[in-house]
Amino acid sequence: MIRITIWNEFVHERKGGAASAVYPEGIHVALSRGLESHDFAIRTATMDEAEHGLTEQVLNDTDVLIWWGHLAHDQVSDEIVDKVHRKVLDGMGLIVLHSGHCSKIFNKLMGTRTCRLKWREADEKERLWVVQPSHPITEGIGEFIELDKEEMYGEHFDVPAPDELIFVSWFEGGEVFRSGMTYARGRGKIFYFRPGHETYPTYYSKDVLKVIGNAAKWAAPANTPVPVYGNAVPLETIKSKKETSV
Repeated sequence: MIRITIWNEFVHERKGGAASAVYPEGIHVALSRGLESHDFAIRTATMDEAEHGLTEQVLNDTDVLIWWGHLAHDQVSDEIVDKVHRKVLDGMGLIVLHSGHCSKIFNKLMGTRTCRLKWREADEKERLWVVQPSHPITEGIGEFIELDKEEMYGEHFDVPAPDELIFVSWFEGGEVFRSGMTYARGRGKIFYFRPGHETYPTYYSKDVLKVIGNAAKWAAPANTPVPVYGNAVPLETIKSKKETSV
């Protein structure tokens, strides 16, 4: 069974207003319930818990970490970011959602500072086109996912070129965006997925949840050989190439 930890800074939803109305128990709870139909062992963690809920034991028991943040990126401990970074390099999967593109962990893994982009909140229709239909992350999804209202993200998105481009979004205002991308860092697999502004019910969408569930299965650590580094003992007998002087 794949062990998933859903991390949410859990700030917007406690301030009142639209985010509280849409996700009264928090985005992490909505995601947890939405992913229950998959064969996952799910736990949640939030920023105000000890060690942001990401203790060494929790990370050791996590196959895939799902990350959502927005208002409090700068309040996340650098020590915790370093621990998560090491875990990803060692093979833990990471799914970064929506405004998590500005999180410390995503920027550290991407080698960028702010992962810049264009944005606009105007209740726009978003159509996420599947551009990699044979990829396991798109299993069970049609040609596109359509969301009636979402925040616009537009190009240029200041991230490294992805290993795989899975979704491209079109917005009612005319912009496009690379909305689903995969990366490999060390032994870890990373998936960035754009939808999920806190004032829209995006994380109740069956298609969006299906993509996140598929991505968790894809990103889970594989039972592959662990590379060995350092001074190596030869596998064969090495004959000396040095010439002896006469």
